[in-house]
Amino acid sequence: MSKLSKGDEQVKVINLWVSLFGMRVMIGLEEKGVAYEYQEENLASKSDLLLQMNPVHKQVPVLIHNGRPVCESLIILEYIEEAWPSSNPLMPSNPYDRALARFWADFLNKKFFEDAFYGILKCTGEAQEEGKRYMLQYLGLLEGELSAGGSKPYFGGEQFGFVDIVFIPYACWFHALETLGKWKIPWESEFPRLQQWMKTCMERESVNKILPDPQKVLEYAVQFRKRFVSFE
Repeated sequence: MSKLSKGDEQVKVINLWVSLFGMRVMIGLEEKGVAYEYQEENLASKSDLLLQMNPVHKQVPVLIHNGRPVCESLIILEYIEEAWPSSNPLMPSNPYDRALARFWADFLNKKFFEDAFYGILKCTGEAQEEGKRYMLQYLGLLEGELSAGGSKPYFGGEQFGFVDIVFIPYACWFHALETLGKWKIPWESEFPRLQQWMKTCMERESVNKILPDPQKVLEYAVQFRKRFVSFE
């Protein structure tokens, strides 16, 4: 993909390679064709730059554009849309459709991440089983929303956009969630549209380039989980 050039414009992303939220930011930049510098962050020993650029949350990702930081992945994606409006729109043009996209992005950030994703990753026993139930319930809602668009390939229709970018990073984590939860998500029988949607998204250069190997994600997840489940 050709990169946009605006003279002395400087764009930098501070991130942890496995972060769902950071993947969104980089996919958004790739879709816009924006060249950026990448800084891998060690959250166990946070860099001075991260603490300077995100003193409130002290978390990744952070987008630094010409020396000024933008934090929180959904806010960053909207900033990317507004800062580089001339190529590959990420948000729908219709106000209602934009509101709908923001609704589903908020749902993925809160309900899907906290109840389902963390419910499986960080829990055991009945709490983990509840996380699995949430996962199936929420995937069902997303399957319905995707199906509402008829045969269109993306959540926004024909155009890969905001909701797709927010959701697709979970694709590289599903293997870890299935392994740690000792279960299988019934993609073919229950969520065939989502399964096809993931395959379609993975064919995009921006997604395929950014999402890490699911096996590497699993290895990270096993170590991450030990912080919450001491006997594993």
